[in-house]
Amino acid sequence: MFDHLIQLDQEIFLMINQGLSNPVFDWLMPHLRNPWTWAPLYLFILIFTIKNYKKRGIIMMLFLLMTFGLADSISSTLIKPMVTRIRPCNETVFKEVFSPRIRCGSGFSFPSSHATNHFALAMFLIMVFKKRWKHITWLGLLWATSIGFAQVYVGVHYPIDVLAGAILGCFIGWLLGKTFNYFQPDNRDFSTDIIHEPIHH
Repeated sequence: MFDHLIQLDQEIFLMINQGLSNPVFDWLMPHLRNPWTWAPLYLFILIFTIKNYKKRGIIMMLFLLMTFGLADSISSTLIKPMVTRIRPCNETVFKEVFSPRIRCGSGFSFPSSHATNHFALAMFLIMVFKKRWKHITWLGLLWATSIGFAQVYVGVHYPIDVLAGAILGCFIGWLLGKTFNYFQPDNRDFSTDIIHEPIHH
């Protein structure tokens, strides 16, 4: 059963890495997984949150950093050394068919820390802002999924690595978001954001 799962994982990896290969993805995917690509987004979240939520916004950003730190520590420091799965780009079985698109690196593959970290961040923001912005759920998950997909396309992770990272990250983000909302509830009624002009009789 386990061998069949690994084989299926490898087949799906090749379908993505080889079968979907095209010049647009070759250019786009390395950028999607690059943290510097998202630096303006991180800066916007930081400024927007502190400007609009003041003290609560500062605490929110501290929780967001805690979310990232916990996700990265559990995936990179705890799980990867235990599982020691070799990255697909370092697997000898793929040497003849593999298309390297970035430098592979020597770290282990399971789970994907990129996926864990970004799904954790996305889920935390969803938990905090979902009452105000109804679109944040699908936007956040789409953002994290695109980064996870890019990890497979460039060849540094298998699909199961990304899936495991997504599940772990979502749990961490949900837990930290739930904790933040419990200790720092936002009691504002966002349905009254629109100011109505008084009616004169």
